[in-house]
Amino acid sequence: MGTGYEPMSLARLAVLLASADGDQIRWKLVWEFLEEYRWESADTRVELVRDEPGLTGDARWDALLAALAEHLLAQADLAPPVWAESRVLRRVWFPAELAIHRADALAWAPAAFRKHGVYLSVNDLAAA
Repeated sequence: MGTGYEPMSLARLAVLLASADGDQIRWKLVWEFLEEYRWESADTRVELVRDEPGLTGDARWDALLAALAEHLLAQADLAPPVWAESRVLRRVWFPAELAIHRADALAWAPAAFRKHGVYLSVNDLAAA
């Protein structure tokens, strides 16, 4: 008998981000997504990020979802999804509040995140 468990997709993450109360909860959801993603097979991982997520109501989080998809697919040597192209911030976003973390993000943000205007250190993704 199955457990009914399904790993979180980016589309599901977008729904949760849209209804979350505050950025602290949103970051916990992103980290939960990344943790579940890490445990899945390569084929399942691709399926979790391919489908276009709905908009969250906040362009920063929409760009983050696009950057995540592009970054994770690049790790599998796959092209970014077409839907991610338009989700680019006009003004860059540094999620980190401390200046030292912002400097780290400037130096270490993965290319996909820089492309979408989200300056998040690769160390922050690894810690997730």
